[in-house]
Amino acid sequence: MTVFTEGRHAAEHIASEANGTRSREVITILAGQKLEAGTVLARIGTGANAGKYTALNPASAADPADGTKVAAAVLFAPVDATTGDRPGVVNVRDTEVKKRALGWPQGANANQKAAALAELAALGIVAR
Repeated sequence: MTVFTEGRHAAEHIASEANGTRSREVITILAGQKLEAGTVLARIGTGANAGKYTALNPASAADPADGTKVAAAVLFAPVDATTGDRPGVVNVRDTEVKKRALGWPQGANANQKAAALAELAALGIVAR
């Protein structure tokens, strides 16, 4: 029998959000990534890719000022940016999210997840 593993669906991580599109923004996902809906993202703060978003990497050896260790958004729908930068929609404010439906980097530990959830809460993205 063939086993089918289904990925996360667009908005599956959302428990509630503000009316209209107040909770969302259109952003640029950095090339080289294939991300599922609900992935916790960081906003790159320095260098040529400043302003683009990438999967959160709390264990990165990069300069903390580059932003990749700080949770900044949750990806609304899947994005395949393996061949180049791609637009994506993210939840950036006034959103309740389901903890179980969030996507974390492989190896992220409980302390790193708790820190990221606190960073998201400061932005108005509250995990339930």
